[in-house]
Amino acid sequence: MTQLTLFKIQPDQVVNVAKVPQRSPFRYPGGKTWLVPWIRRWMSSIKAKPSEFIEPFAGGGIVSLTVAFEGYADHVTLIELDDQVAAVWKTILGRNGKWLANRISSFELTYESAREELSKRPKSISQKAFQTLLKNRIHHGGILANGSGMLKRGENGKGILSRWYPSTLKKRILAIVSIKDKLTFIEGDGIKTIRHNARRDDVVFFIDPPYTAGGKRAGKRLYKYSEIDHEDLFRIADSIKGDFLLTYDNAPEVHSLARKFGFDTRVISMKNTHHATMKELLIGRNLTWVD
Repeated sequence: MTQLTLFKIQPDQVVNVAKVPQRSPFRYPGGKTWLVPWIRRWMSSIKAKPSEFIEPFAGGGIVSLTVAFEGYADHVTLIELDDQVAAVWKTILGRNGKWLANRISSFELTYESAREELSKRPKSISQKAFQTLLKNRIHHGGILANGSGMLKRGENGKGILSRWYPSTLKKRILAIVSIKDKLTFIEGDGIKTIRHNARRDDVVFFIDPPYTAGGKRAGKRLYKYSEIDHEDLFRIADSIKGDFLLTYDNAPEVHSLARKFGFDTRVISMKNTHHATMKELLIGRNLTWVD
């Protein structure tokens, strides 16, 4: 196992994401790069190395990629229902990962070329994957859901070029391709996958659902599939035999659910995409490794 654990972080300390390996090709709303040091601490606290690490709401997949690259589990499974995001993972972990990397590096990005590409109906999963990453990189906040549009000013007035790093994206994709034997992707319902594997004591789950508990709108605005029965998810988590970690918005309704099922909670600090410090809630059976 690669020893990259960061044990000195405290719950009220905001992680400097610039010091965390950027492995995901996505610029993902609700991404968990800032959580990586906590994931390392959590996985290091587990006595036996898990046979499988499952992320039922994978999205940009930074947690799963961290576990795979740093050897915290024998195998990693990502599940995602969104067909656009799924196209990217299926392409990278399938036969056309190198094609996607080269397509990105050779694409000459302008407003005109972007509009032309995104106006096309994709003829293959690989083309859909390229269009998805293009949209993810040049749309406001990386949002793929309907209603999001292209950046205008962007960072330092660079517009759509401000988040388009073709050589970096190529390197990230090729790095994932190099370890794809450690990864499995499933396009489908993550909750069903939890149910199917709940009684396995050799599996660890990282569960990061869309934040719609208590009527929160962010999940509905950011994600194509945001409707979740949160109480049912907590009930299913309670049936898990192995270890799991839930991440949620620090909301009263979520605290109430955690108490109902007897789960442990910890509040930790993070920064959102606007660099404002916010609080995130970790939920599990025993979170003493946080303290």
